[in-house]
Amino acid sequence: MSTDSNDEVNVLQLSIHGVLIGYLAGFKNGRNVLSIADSFKNSPDRPTFSLITHPSFPNAAKLMAEPWARNQRLHPVLSNLLPEGSLRELIAQGLKVHVDNEFHILSYLGEDLPGAIEATPMEPEDVPGYVLNTHGKAKAVKFDKDALHKKGRENKFSLAGVQMKFSMKEKDGRYNISKGDVLGDWIIKTPSTKHKFVPLNEYTAMSLAGLVGVDIPEIKLVELDKLDNLPQINLPDEKQAFAIKRFDREDDQRIHMEDFAQILVKYPHEKYTSANYENIGKVIYDYSGDGLADAQQFARRLLVNILLANGDAHLKNWSFLYPDKITPRLSPAYDIVTTSVYIENETQYALNLGKTKEWYTVTMAHFQAWADKSGIPWRAIKPHLDDTLSRARELWPEALKALPMEDAHKDGLRTHWGKLQEDFKIDAKK
Repeated sequence: MSTDSNDEVNVLQLSIHGVLIGYLAGFKNGRNVLSIADSFKNSPDRPTFSLITHPSFPNAAKLMAEPWARNQRLHPVLSNLLPEGSLRELIAQGLKVHVDNEFHILSYLGEDLPGAIEATPMEPEDVPGYVLNTHGKAKAVKFDKDALHKKGRENKFSLAGVQMKFSMKEKDGRYNISKGDVLGDWIIKTPSTKHKFVPLNEYTAMSLAGLVGVDIPEIKLVELDKLDNLPQINLPDEKQAFAIKRFDREDDQRIHMEDFAQILVKYPHEKYTSANYENIGKVIYDYSGDGLADAQQFARRLLVNILLANGDAHLKNWSFLYPDKITPRLSPAYDIVTTSVYIENETQYALNLGKTKEWYTVTMAHFQAWADKSGIPWRAIKPHLDDTLSRARELWPEALKALPMEDAHKDGLRTHWGKLQEDFKIDAKK
């Protein structure tokens, strides 16, 4: 009896730090199923694939016992590894697939994903029988890897969009899009066609955050003529891109990481609506290898996002890093931008904190409510908020003058400081 073409599957082998996680089968009709390997489930010292599979996480064994089946979109732990927005459109058009056909996008990007997960196309004869048996009469078919990569490279069209970001490899002061087994060591964000001078804004906001004790990676501004092999994208008349050192790479080795959309099993489109800062704070405090230190750092960053008028600190902009392959720690900060200068009448940060999202009503009492709800001792948090505020008031007004943010944006930030509640107000004239 012949196998219906709808039952033909391509299979990706998923691994982390060279350890097999399992097999992801992609059907022609868009269904995808992840079967986690017994060797991974049964290993007491397995690397952490996701916090939800960590032995100390409730129901981890039960979660891994059953295949993870989805349609079009992958399971959120995998879906969140893929780019969003304009970059996804660019890749999907190059591959000639729908933007929601995540299996094929993962197949194309699988060699240099965020963190340490690798997704490798498999030959049909190498697919274990049990993987196919879980799918009725499914038959593994060959991946045309060459065609996949050839299609992906042949992006000859121009795409308008917000800001594009690329994983790039730096060599001798030049930056090249990472390909094959060459791992990118920088994330490069090109200027936006929609918003002016975003690279200068992000460089400034991140620099200010670093001055008040936020853990930030190495950052720099890079001349656009130093970027090689960019796809054909529309770029505004600006000279510099923003570069941030990848903290999930070190000496050409992968360090695993995952964002809080993955941890809380939410899709990217749910990143603003499906959780609050209490949920994140509780997970950090309960599961981090140093829960108190990371909760203190988290609180510091929450306050900095308010002080810098960053309304975009959603679930995907907080991550755990696994430096020892198993135990999570809060990752360095990233994607801190003064968003209010781009969005008229913006007055809110991304998620609820102590039942408010309003910059101009939030007080220290809301932070105390957040700490209480998260189960974190307030006495351990308050000194870190006080320190952040004291340093911001002392250092920021002068530092801002010398940083490269556009003058109109600087004025917008100074105005914002004056509108905050007394607890958080900063005198820009200092």
